[in-house]
Amino acid sequence: MKMNSRVRVLTAFEHEEPDRVPVWCGSSPEFWEKAKRMLGLDDEGLRRRFGDDFRRVYAQYVGPEFPLSPGIKSRTVFGIERSGIGYGQPINHPLANASMTEVHKYPWPDPAWMDVSGIHADAEKYGGQYAILGGEWSPFWHDVIELLGMRNMYVKMYREPELADAIFEHAVDYYVAVSQNIFEAAADVIDIFFIGNDFGSRNGPLLSEKLFRRFVLPHLKRLIDLGHAYGLKVMLHCCGGFFELIPSMIEAGLDGLHAVQPSCRGMDLARLKADFGDKILFNGAIDSSWLIFGTPSFVRSTAREVLQIMMPGGGYIAGASHDYVLEETPVENMLAMFDTVREYGRYG
Repeated sequence: MKMNSRVRVLTAFEHEEPDRVPVWCGSSPEFWEKAKRMLGLDDEGLRRRFGDDFRRVYAQYVGPEFPLSPGIKSRTVFGIERSGIGYGQPINHPLANASMTEVHKYPWPDPAWMDVSGIHADAEKYGGQYAILGGEWSPFWHDVIELLGMRNMYVKMYREPELADAIFEHAVDYYVAVSQNIFEAAADVIDIFFIGNDFGSRNGPLLSEKLFRRFVLPHLKRLIDLGHAYGLKVMLHCCGGFFELIPSMIEAGLDGLHAVQPSCRGMDLARLKADFGDKILFNGAIDSSWLIFGTPSFVRSTAREVLQIMMPGGGYIAGASHDYVLEETPVENMLAMFDTVREYGRYG
């Protein structure tokens, strides 16, 4: 039986087999514009050509405009100034040497800076046909790293754990409040609370399971519980290798992981499917490096191999292993991937 995109995705989240494997299409703005030009399509036309089963709705920033210092590219809501190529890198760590009093007095962002009034209408325009992603991105792990400096953050975890706790709590308080405002306004038209924090590197987790459970997992669980309180599935974007952390994520109630990178340590697809495939949904897994450097024929064969491993029993969404598809990725390779999923990702 043919399903619409929303039913297809939610069936996969229930670890049941839908009519076909759902498709996820993430992209950098540069690749997206290139693909539109090459294929002569608008935004919605390109999503349909790729077969994207998702649509996303956002709150809008309406807070104060902070003046940027000379040479600064952007400033986050947490007061981090960034400079350099792309999104840039932080040039300041304002809480690096802060006392507990200074942490509590820090000018934390106001959830009212995010306007949620248009989200319900934005989601309604899709008519219930697509799986709708919503909620604030909530990259609290990255925010704490930038507020303290990465090495300094690890030192604080050992030497001043209560101070590290306080900074994590303030950051997550903001994201919980913004997402709660979003869900109060539009949870009835949102399906998935989509959040993002990269806990892995190419060579494994960025912190031990012990430190993850002590400092990070309680706050990740706050966000998961918030989504579940509004009847939503919760999916985490997490780059890199983090096999050792997956059991604790499952214990916290996480429903899905995006975008699985099989080139990273511990992320062998067959083992992930065997160990966790009935407990958590996997999204991604088609190696982005081959999308850049491979031929369309090689991309097709790789995509078929991934499907053979990941699709049995449901619990899988097909897409690139790195969501931010880069501009240098050939459009014909993306078409080869999505067309292969559409052809060979059918159940029954």
